[in-house]
Amino acid sequence: MDKYIFEAKIQVRDYECDIEGIVNNANYLHYIEHTRHLFLRSIGVSFAKLHEQGTDAVVSRMNLRYKAPLRCDDEFISKLWIEKKGIRYIFHQDIFRCSDNILSFHADVELVCLVNGRLAESHDYDKAFEKFIKAE
Repeated sequence: MDKYIFEAKIQVRDYECDIEGIVNNANYLHYIEHTRHLFLRSIGVSFAKLHEQGTDAVVSRMNLRYKAPLRCDDEFISKLWIEKKGIRYIFHQDIFRCSDNILSFHADVELVCLVNGRLAESHDYDKAFEKFIKAE
């Protein structure tokens, strides 16, 4: 069974590479953040609208593993699945190079919600994610 619930195809741009010709490590964070935002959009959630209503999902912790480098013009598939532990949403994200389907990068990204500036449960995010995750 495929655990992934969302994927996006993205291409490396030349300015994302360092002098060695590989993607600079910081750009992987952009790729996975962009993937999370595309996922939210795909399920009808507006990150900006929730912010206007006082709910912000913020990254509290990341565990990153760089596996195989991406290079200029590489295409890759960024995939994710999520779970919930307590008040934390954990996004498990993998990036695969399209040319050989090799795992290039893995991240476990923990997010928590601030509701009106205070750490709290988000009923909006719980409802949006209910078909994708089971709470503890």
